[in-house]
Amino acid sequence: MYENDEVVLQSPLVPGLLLRSRASGVTSELLQELSDDLYQKIAAEMNLSETAFITRINPSDNFTTGSRFHLRWFTPTNEVNLCGHATLASAAVLFQYNKNVNPILVFETRSGDLAVTQKGEGYIMDFPLNAPTPEDPNEFRDIIKVAVGNHAVQEVYLSSNTKKLLIRLADSCDRSVLTSLKIDPVALQSSDKSGKVGGVIVTMKGSPDCQPGYDFYSRFFAPWNGIPEDPVTGSAHTVLGSYWSKKLGKKKMLAYQCSRRGGELELEVRDDGRINIAGQTVTVLQGTMKL
Repeated sequence: MYENDEVVLQSPLVPGLLLRSRASGVTSELLQELSDDLYQKIAAEMNLSETAFITRINPSDNFTTGSRFHLRWFTPTNEVNLCGHATLASAAVLFQYNKNVNPILVFETRSGDLAVTQKGEGYIMDFPLNAPTPEDPNEFRDIIKVAVGNHAVQEVYLSSNTKKLLIRLADSCDRSVLTSLKIDPVALQSSDKSGKVGGVIVTMKGSPDCQPGYDFYSRFFAPWNGIPEDPVTGSAHTVLGSYWSKKLGKKKMLAYQCSRRGGELELEVRDDGRINIAGQTVTVLQGTMKL
């Protein structure tokens, strides 16, 4: 909240977008809008992948009975259009700490209305599906070289809406290839000559014989937004969900993002061009920031 020159930050460490993730997001509830510059400075001070700011739509609204709120996300360097784990954190703060009475909360964002529903001990986020299109790997050969080196690449797709480049490793690669990638964020960002890329997804088909049977694995790198590697990325899975749903012929999928922290994601691709992403939260910090 924003009162008497203080911002109260309620900061859930968000596990996942399901089960065992340890991605983190800070959420701040504000009684009034701050300047964009101040939002950015707070996010830089937090120095997490994203910091979310919730504000009331109308002055008469409150965080306990209101069902619609404004929501914005900032990385340490800039504002972004979509963020999964910080949205999950925002809903958790409203439901758990403000005891919001509504079964569904709707956030008005730069990506349109995003609904979050309580389900048991977790939450389901309703996000737009961002279908990528196939691209000629030669156009992005410099990025591919920095991202995966000499490992075999099966195909390359691009989501122009989100500026996320999807690089699929060949099925002959095992999971250790993905987890062992060491990507230089400066080199990755400078390797993009097209201006079309704002983040790189490296993905591969899952191992159904293992338990649990993941449908696919991924990692996500976004130095363009001040994020060398994101631990668990809801927005990237709006692209991955669309891609792998078509490749696997499945609507419901279990995914794993292979960052150092790592995290499972449970996805459901819907026929209306949306995707459900489920998750739980764990709060590890609550404090006050004086401006």
